[in-house]
Amino acid sequence: MTCNNVTPVYGPTNPTPEQEIATGRRRFGSVFALNPENEQLYRDLHADTWSGVLKRLHDSGFRNYSVFIAELAGQKYVIGYWEYVGEDLDADMKAIDADPDTQRWLETLDCCSMPGVECGEMERVFYME
Repeated sequence: MTCNNVTPVYGPTNPTPEQEIATGRRRFGSVFALNPENEQLYRDLHADTWSGVLKRLHDSGFRNYSVFIAELAGQKYVIGYWEYVGEDLDADMKAIDADPDTQRWLETLDCCSMPGVECGEMERVFYME
């Protein structure tokens, strides 16, 4: 991932993707702008996440999954963090994408992101166990 001609820098406190994979635990983060009209729905759904969605994530090797809401410059953002302990991320992501409960979950949550605001994965620049 590069942004504005900035390239990733790796070192003792920011391992390369290959070094991270070798540990058996990969860490991911994502962010999206929260639609203020549906913030309560988002909070309500995450207070009692559907059991089928939780099972699919767990069976696909997702662990330590946390979701945060932060406000920056008057806009709220959802920040997600999770760890992957599986062996085949592509296959596990396909299983998540194909899961009917997860598809319905994501469709229900679709209205919670701000239309027209591009967000995505976060890049790690520091890691300390």
